Amino acid sequence: MLTAMFLAALILITVHSQETEETITYTQCTDGYEWDPVRQRCKDIDECEIVPDACKGGMKCVNHYGGYLCLPRTAQIIVNEREEAAAESTSGRNNVIRRTPADPQRAPPNPTHQIQCAAGYEQSDHNVCQDIDECTTGTHNCRPDQVCVNLRGSFSCQCPPGYQKRGDQCVDIDECTLPPYCHHRCVNAPGSYYCQCNAGFQLASNNHTCVDINECDANNPCAQQCYNILGSFICQCNPGFELSSDRINCEDTDECRTSSYLCQYQCVNEPGKFSCVCPEGYQVVGGRTCQDINECETNNECREDEICWNYHGGFRCYPRNPCQEPYVLTSENRCVCPVSNAICRELPYSVVYKYMSIRSDRTVPSDIFQIQATTIYPNTINTFRIKSGNENGEFYLRQTSAVSAMLVLVKSLSGPREHIVDLEMLTVNSLNYRTSSVLRLTIIVGPYAF
Repeated sequence: MLTAMFLAALILITVHSQETEETITYTQCTDGYEWDPVRQRCKDIDECEIVPDACKGGMKCVNHYGGYLCLPRTAQIIVNEREEAAAESTSGRNNVIRRTPADPQRAPPNPTHQIQCAAGYEQSDHNVCQDIDECTTGTHNCRPDQVCVNLRGSFSCQCPPGYQKRGDQCVDIDECTLPPYCHHRCVNAPGSYYCQCNAGFQLASNNHTCVDINECDANNPCAQQCYNILGSFICQCNPGFELSSDRINCEDTDECRTSSYLCQYQCVNEPGKFSCVCPEGYQVVGGRTCQDINECETNNECREDEICWNYHGGFRCYPRNPCQEPYVLTSENRCVCPVSNAICRELPYSVVYKYMSIRSDRTVPSDIFQIQATTIYPNTINTFRIKSGNENGEFYLRQTSAVSAMLVLVKSLSGPREHIVDLEMLTVNSLNYRTSSVLRLTIIVGPYAF
């Protein structure tokens, strides 16, 4: 429904009598307008506000100068600025008619005659009414928190951007309650807002989107290795180190404290690693195991008349001729008492010198040495016994055959220590012939169990 647009007219009529000058002013507005006593002009009536249910059938009411329009709700409204200005100018025009006794119908011919302008207008140099910019002249009554906007013949008090009018006051618009402008967090500010990002993110150039911060590239906070993840980072340590409680620094891992089986002898902790050391007389093999050094093959201090005997952890020098009177050396390490010497009749016929080494704290019982007859006579019986060196009962001699026996360690020995044990073999034949031989075994117990 489209109602006709009416233009308001204000008619000011001045009547002069012959005797005394008399001015009579008549005010009359056309339909759709009403008199504004403050501005002294006709103003448009907003029918959409005062007419109940102005439009039917789901139409929307659009106010217009001197009337109103009923349009579909989807219609787009384009305002003709010229037409709007013309309507306002016409409704606010002053029609001043001055009648004189000579010719009351003729307007004054003087173009410079003083004219009377409506409120909000003033006479220009060209004798026309022009708009007064109240915002520039300061004649407006807008509040300090409002913005003055000049209109034709008037002005409007509006709120600055980021504020909305509530009554006569401008209140801040909380943009953070509107559809989300910010990626993470929105912070309202007077007349505006700004975006913030969670820890580990930073604002992009559009000041709305949050992008991940690569802490490892920007400012590596980790003591050793840094791995970036979304919104944060993870620190890791090199082998041999572990993260401290702050999850950033790295502390040396004391491998020697965590395990007692890393090294065969002794573990030495070092920054980021560990090393194994061995006692004197040993060398490290495979990084962790201790192996005996054979000093007799490398360098020793034995004399020419001595032989070098290596044992676990060291070496010893023994005489090349161990025979003592009345024994004489017949072969290497074998001493024989001559039958021509009467003293030899009461002594073992031969003494053989042997050397062996064992580790400290060897498990028991343990077979350690076998004695065996070198010459076998027919119709003879051989018996074996420990003649000396077993005062504390560390050994036991077990006969294994008619011509051999096994020396058994029955008590654990701790080194360094040297034991000399005499093992005797007694031989008897059917003619009651009796002879014996001794094997003098020197047992060197090393200082360690390896």
